[in-house]
Order: sequence, then structure tokens, then C-alpha cells
Amino acid sequence: MGLAPVKTPVIVKWMFSNYIWDIPTADKIIYLTFDDGPTLKITNWTLDVLKAYNAKATFFCIGDNVNNHPEIFKTILSEGHAIGNHTQNHVKGWKTKTKDYLKNTAKAQDIIDSHIEAFKIQNPEITNPKNLVCNLFRPPYGQITPKQGKKLITQGFNIIMWDVISFDWEHDISRETCLKNVINKTTKGSIVVFHDSVKASNNMQYALPKVLEYFTKKGYVFKAITA
Repeated sequence: MGLAPVKTPVIVKWMFSNYIWDIPTADKIIYLTFDDGPTLKITNWTLDVLKAYNAKATFFCIGDNVNNHPEIFKTILSEGHAIGNHTQNHVKGWKTKTKDYLKNTAKAQDIIDSHIEAFKIQNPEITNPKNLVCNLFRPPYGQITPKQGKKLITQGFNIIMWDVISFDWEHDISRETCLKNVINKTTKGSIVVFHDSVKASNNMQYALPKVLEYFTKKGYVFKAITA
């Protein structure tokens, strides 16, 4: 898993307090998030599992994937989940000039917005639900420079990081460890990262149902991020 911790340290949240790491609450609420989709089969499987537990989540989508899988994107919207921008093709902020990073993000946003507008036209009975507004952004790999972050916030984005990361994409950890990462570290208001990607599918598809079952039995609910 490298040097990154499963649970984001308080000092990191304090140092980068202009980003959203968790959503403080006294209620039993968890915010599941999924990066890198929409992906064939895996995203649909994820949606089915969430539906079984009446859970809502936030999907940080890659612009290219939205274009390639528009029907899956529509399903995410129709089932009441929130959408976030995850750049056009998963670029690394630390290795990308700010101008190019913003351009890449804007391209993804244009695609996401156009598909949301098409969905609204096809579903006129849905009147202004919060999940049909995309003003959330998560930097791929968690890599973003202060200048990039400041520019995106100025443009109206809320930058969503995480409180707990499952490391589901890491092939050198077992699926049981992936599950423990989430169960042992998640608390009220945690933003939790999974990936609806091929690379993460083995660990994620093992851990997600068990996470949903474990916390549901403890009285938790799962909500989308709409701030």
C-alpha cells in the first residue's frame, strides 16, 4: 500500500482544509464514493449491490468513460446517485501544468454536463434533484497542486478527498485486508473510496457487500454527497 494511510490523518485535513475530507455529523451516515467509471459490468454490478441496501453513493466519473458508456451513466443518475468530475482521462495533477489540468477537467465537465442535460430532457418528471448538478471534483491519485485546487474552487468546484481509502486496486493486499481497511477505520461522516474499475474489481466486489451489510446492521445509512 506504500506510505499512504488508510485513514487520512487529522494534520493532513487541517493542512488542506479547503478540501473536503469528511462530512462531520452526529448521525450514522457514511458517504461511499466510487472512482474511475463508468465501467462495463462492474459499475452495473455496483449499482445493483447499492440498490439492495437502499444505499446512495457518489460516482467520480472520467469524461472518456462517460462518453464510452452513456447508458451506464444514465443508470447512475436514474438511481439517485451523485456525480463528480474525475478529469477527462485520469491525469496526474503533480505532473501536469495547471493550464492543461484545468483544460482536461473542463473537457470532462462539458461531457458530464451534456449527458446530464440529455437525461433531464428525457426525464422531464424529475424536477431539479440535487444529484443532477455536478460541482464535485476528485483529483485522480489524490494528486493536485495548490494552484490547481485554488483555480478549481474559484470555478465553483468542491474538491472531495477522503477520510478512508480501501486500497481496493492494490493487488498486493488481500480482499480480506481491503474489507478490514474500511470496517476498522470508517466512522460517522466518513467519505470512503472504492473504485468501480477492472483493476479494483476483485477486492471491491468482495468488500462492498460486506461493508454495506456490516454498517447497515449497526444502523448506518449511506448517502450521496451533494454539497
